[in-house]
Amino acid sequence: MDRVCSRPSRSASCLLRALVVAGGGGTTVARYFTTMTESPRLTYTSTVLDAPDARELAAFYQRLLGWEIEQEEDDWVVIRSADDSGRLAFQTESAYVRPVWPAKPGDQQMQMHLDIKVDDLEAAGAHAVAVGAVLADFQPQDDVRVFLDPVGHPFCLYL
Repeated sequence: MDRVCSRPSRSASCLLRALVVAGGGGTTVARYFTTMTESPRLTYTSTVLDAPDARELAAFYQRLLGWEIEQEEDDWVVIRSADDSGRLAFQTESAYVRPVWPAKPGDQQMQMHLDIKVDDLEAAGAHAVAVGAVLADFQPQDDVRVFLDPVGHPFCLYL
């Protein structure tokens, strides 16, 4: 066993060791092993929602949340909160299939949903409908309202 790195890189925080194995016919094969001593830096930046038209769905959430556009391209839009605490991104997906809520076997399932805390459930629900949401027929809890955005993604308003 031979040590390849005399000093591990601070950014990688790893020790790299090589095990040299003699193969048939004098061939040498090196296998490398990395031992992580700490996790790499990962930064969550946003949740991405697929839609038949990214700009249309971004405009809906911009009206709903009062957020501003941070980035806008043909098939990609990012909106963010004024205090920079949250971001939503929208991506045009030509093969988008509207999810069904609640789904039955064989239906297109929702892949995720957004939870949005509100201080007045009735007023927030009226606002959501006014900007284009639809109240879902199925409501599983008394203190939560499930709505569907214009392309069918469920989202919850809760106290």
